[in-house]
Amino acid sequence: MIVSLALVLLVGCAGRLPVREAMQENLKLPAGKIEGNQFTGIRYPFKVSVPPNWRMSTEFPTFLEKYGYDKPDPHDKEQNELYIFQPETESSMQFDLTPADRYTRFSQEKIEAFVSMGAGSFQEELSKEFGKDVNTVISPTERVTLKGVQLAAKKYATYIAKGVKREQGWIYGFTEPYQIFVLYMIVDKDGMGMKDREDMKKILDSFELMLTK
Repeated sequence: MIVSLALVLLVGCAGRLPVREAMQENLKLPAGKIEGNQFTGIRYPFKVSVPPNWRMSTEFPTFLEKYGYDKPDPHDKEQNELYIFQPETESSMQFDLTPADRYTRFSQEKIEAFVSMGAGSFQEELSKEFGKDVNTVISPTERVTLKGVQLAAKKYATYIAKGVKREQGWIYGFTEPYQIFVLYMIVDKDGMGMKDREDMKKILDSFELMLTK
């Protein structure tokens, strides 16, 4: 939902003159390879590693469906490159890179605006699923730092669903010529939310977009 919204916004903000060469996502290439606790991208040049108690997959984990994520159609033009999850708590992260369109000019202000505008649609989706009485706390939009990423921002929401506290967030970044989307959910089962949050910080700290100059 949030990724789709960001893409729509970017098209709407496009200028008339191209500012970069057109790129096409080659879905015939594998997303990447997983060796031990590290993923190295093939379709896009990034790497990320996970703590020992986390798992990685280039295939959609079916348990995500019960948290409102849709399994992507194999014919979709956009495909996530990597799923990361903690099998005990089912906290998860999703990484998706995609070429920027030819026309959009990026700035930190625009990135933060795109991220902020996702909050309204997110609250609407929660109300549809859990009712209007769901108590949602939305964080301020904040800048984030990812290695190799020029511009990035983050926003998240906390709420209680089915008696369990959740934190659900989205990160959007840009470095010429790529857009970077990260969706995450912390499921605070048995009080393990703080540990999962610490692990996710380590995962994001390990992320690196490796561009050749």
